[in-house]
Amino acid sequence: MESIDQGDRLLLPFGFTELESRVYCALLRQSPATGYRLARAVGKAAANTYQALAALAQKGAVVGDESEPRNFRPVPPAELISRLRQDFDQQARTAEQGLAALYAPVPEDRLYQFKNLAQVLERARALIAGAGETLLFDLFPGPLAQLRPALDEAHARGVQVGGTVYEPLADAPFAHVMSPGTSFVAERWPGQQITLIADGRELLLALVAPDGQGLRHGFWSDSAYLACLHHSGLSAEMRLAAALAQGGDPLRRFGLLSAAPPGLRALVGDDAAPGQGERA
Repeated sequence: MESIDQGDRLLLPFGFTELESRVYCALLRQSPATGYRLARAVGKAAANTYQALAALAQKGAVVGDESEPRNFRPVPPAELISRLRQDFDQQARTAEQGLAALYAPVPEDRLYQFKNLAQVLERARALIAGAGETLLFDLFPGPLAQLRPALDEAHARGVQVGGTVYEPLADAPFAHVMSPGTSFVAERWPGQQITLIADGRELLLALVAPDGQGLRHGFWSDSAYLACLHHSGLSAEMRLAAALAQGGDPLRRFGLLSAAPPGLRALVGDDAAPGQGERA
């Protein structure tokens, strides 16, 4: 059975055949070379090798001179990969524009679950980019750093952006408040929170692993009901946090961390009785 170096297969993901990839790699090792010499190097018939060389020339991977017999040289790898990258980017843009013209999403009023963190971050950026009027967020420091450029861009195009943060953001152009439960959350919350609500129409909720490398929970919905419900709750939390910063909280006992209901105690693995939590 013929043994093939895995390095000789590196061009397969870019639309090259196995023989084309092998011939190109053979040229990298011994150049210039005739088609006959290359056929011997790859162990293939001369006719098939010349056919592969013609395809490689068409794809801009090799060049041939005018000597007789004709000698071939490889286009330098950096130059080849750069052109392949440009071609791919152009094809991707064309495909994206064409597919976007076909896409006519209809609100389904459903809840969808994510399986990995990459999906969550990609959806989060798309949700932020699609916001037209309002965007509320509750973001822990790690996710906030990853989504900050998208938030800044949304603010710059006129979207009302505001949310809850867990560390100072002196240079943020959008409205934000420090969570009054920052110390408790930093120590006890079982992960890094991502909450995004766009235009009261879309909602994304996710809990990232504490080390920022995995996903514990992740959901997205285009339910206006759920989005408006969470918009109302988050905006109330933001307003309360702003009020607390000025002093005074006559309804403190109703706060999630102050009341410490059974659900919260189970979530954070704490048997403390109600009233032992911090402000919420």
